[in-house]
Amino acid sequence: MAETKQTNVKNYAKIGIVAAVVVVIAIIGVFALRRGGSEVSAAEAVKQVSADAVSGADLRMAVIRMDAIQTDAKALKDLRKQKENYEEKLRNDLEKQQKALEKEKAEIEKSQDVLSREALQRRVVAYQGKVTKLQRDLAERAQAIDESFQKALATIQEKHLDPVIGAIIEKKNLSLIIDGRFARTGGNVENLDITADVINALDKKVSTFKMEKPKSF
Repeated sequence: MAETKQTNVKNYAKIGIVAAVVVVIAIIGVFALRRGGSEVSAAEAVKQVSADAVSGADLRMAVIRMDAIQTDAKALKDLRKQKENYEEKLRNDLEKQQKALEKEKAEIEKSQDVLSREALQRRVVAYQGKVTKLQRDLAERAQAIDESFQKALATIQEKHLDPVIGAIIEKKNLSLIIDGRFARTGGNVENLDITADVINALDKKVSTFKMEKPKSF
């Protein structure tokens, strides 16, 4: 019925940001290669592969905790607050329009005994059309908030976060950066986690960022 349609608003809220990181995965496998109808062994197939590999002395690596960056960086806090404000406005608009529809529904119910069947049917159809339109408009506005938010996230990453990470890689002469969500480390490895460095540098580069006004706001 129309009453359930009134509250069926799709939730598009998303929070999250992924920085460009380097992840190296070594996969060892054995494949049968065919050459002129005969199989070649794995040892034969890798004859031309260089034996050179990075050594422990040459490898300089670090860990970044992206969840901490998205939670603690000033620009991202500011961006989330803007998103929440738009979502609150959307909820307030929904509440007002729901009240108006509830009032109209009550009026239709009261008029059942005085209106002709055809007139009542027209009012019911018009009411259901308003409910459908409200549902569609709210979904579109929620999607517009998300699109504006995601666009702002992408801009912060491209123009601010990635350059900061790149500058830290260069300054520390790092070979590899791993997303801390996938890293498992043992003991207290000094200078391994550079999350605080990234957050501090990002805060200096950009502390606020205004997202584009979503459509229909």
